[in-house]
Amino acid sequence: MRILGILLALTVPLLAPTAPAAARAAADRPAVVGHRVIRHSVQGRRIVAWHLGEPGRPGAPRVVLIAGMHGNEGAPGGILRSLRDGPQIQGADLWVVPAYNPDGLAANTRRNAHGVDLNRNYPYHWTNLDGSYESGPRPASEPETRAMLRFLRKVRPRYILSFHQPLNGVDTDTKDQAFARRVARHLHLPRKTFSCGGVCHGTMTGWYNHRFRGAALTVEYDAHPSRTRMRRTAPRQVLDIFGAWRGRAGVDLVPGSQPQR
Repeated sequence: MRILGILLALTVPLLAPTAPAAARAAADRPAVVGHRVIRHSVQGRRIVAWHLGEPGRPGAPRVVLIAGMHGNEGAPGGILRSLRDGPQIQGADLWVVPAYNPDGLAANTRRNAHGVDLNRNYPYHWTNLDGSYESGPRPASEPETRAMLRFLRKVRPRYILSFHQPLNGVDTDTKDQAFARRVARHLHLPRKTFSCGGVCHGTMTGWYNHRFRGAALTVEYDAHPSRTRMRRTAPRQVLDIFGAWRGRAGVDLVPGSQPQR
């Protein structure tokens, strides 16, 4: 019994973080109000959605930001990590997924570990594609796709921004064109039409825009955006789109940003 007691005493700290440890985690990432592992990738890597901002605040838009859908388009993930790791965020109910395709990011390849382009694997206008745009054996065949389907069905955001490279523009031929124009203006990106040569098969934005009332939009940066733009300028611009800001309620913590409603 005495040995069992010693083993339990050693095990408990490993099973549950202590209050000081939780406090340190909160201090390290004051913007984070929660997080959810929405699934694991083909190779077992976690896909994490981080919850930021003010959930439940009246009038605050619910927003999901997604980066790293294609593993060779890693730069925009810096925008989402900056939002996650920076000061508190006010004025929006915000979810960020900085590494949606973690296996592709680790290998610096467009597709996931099964060789499937996740942005051709969604169950809307899906067709059998090969090559760089390999769409998988069937719609939603990939664990990463099924994870995002479940997550978005549960969260049902008003707005989704899906960040990519290297086409350098905002797709304004979309469901909510006024929103698309606003995004392009705030991000200082040109307005473009991403038609995929006719029909964009099996895309996440196409599926969401068809199934839900909210608006999902593709944002493309160029091939080599600067680190300053990804880590400092673009995060502030993204918050401005939704009337959100960084800092404690009523306190401006970031020079040049102003609380707005």
